Amino acid sequence: MSMVSDLDLPLTPPSPRARERLRACMDEHYDAVWRALRRFGVPESQVEDAAQQVFIVFANRLEAVTEGSERAYLYGTAVRVASDLRKRASRSREVPSATAADEHASPEYDAEQLLEVRRARALLDDVLASMPMDLRTVFVLYEFEELTMAQIAASLEIPPGTVASRLRRAREFFESSVKALQAGTEP
Repeated sequence: MSMVSDLDLPLTPPSPRARERLRACMDEHYDAVWRALRRFGVPESQVEDAAQQVFIVFANRLEAVTEGSERAYLYGTAVRVASDLRKRASRSREVPSATAADEHASPEYDAEQLLEVRRARALLDDVLASMPMDLRTVFVLYEFEELTMAQIAASLEIPPGTVASRLRRAREFFESSVKALQAGTEP
């Protein structure tokens, strides 16, 4: 018996109302989903494809997603898509390129500011990469994507107390890692 993923399901033509809702969600949440996927460990070279996967799953499940909870649903889907990509990457020998962030560089920065932004981004990526994934996911959703603990619990299908505990531990991990980096020692 084979399992069917959300990506394998046929995309039925949506109603005009559903198309409007899908377009509105893409317009409102695409950038945030892209950032979240990157922070969940998806290599920059695969983030665009991963974001598309998130919205394909959303489009296939649009009628089942309660209006007003689209954001939480998208982040929950992004967590699962990122997890699948990390699993595939761990079995792959390919070394991804790290140039996609440079393509999204803001023209308002001069060369020195851009270099500082790249260093800060690399530092953040290093700290997040060293954080256990269960903590990292909650930390990113709360601190960067500004979801409430209740929204995170719903997105990840875990109890609210677990979200609070993971967030506390993630903040401690992040703080100790930053202090260690500032002191020039290993976290």
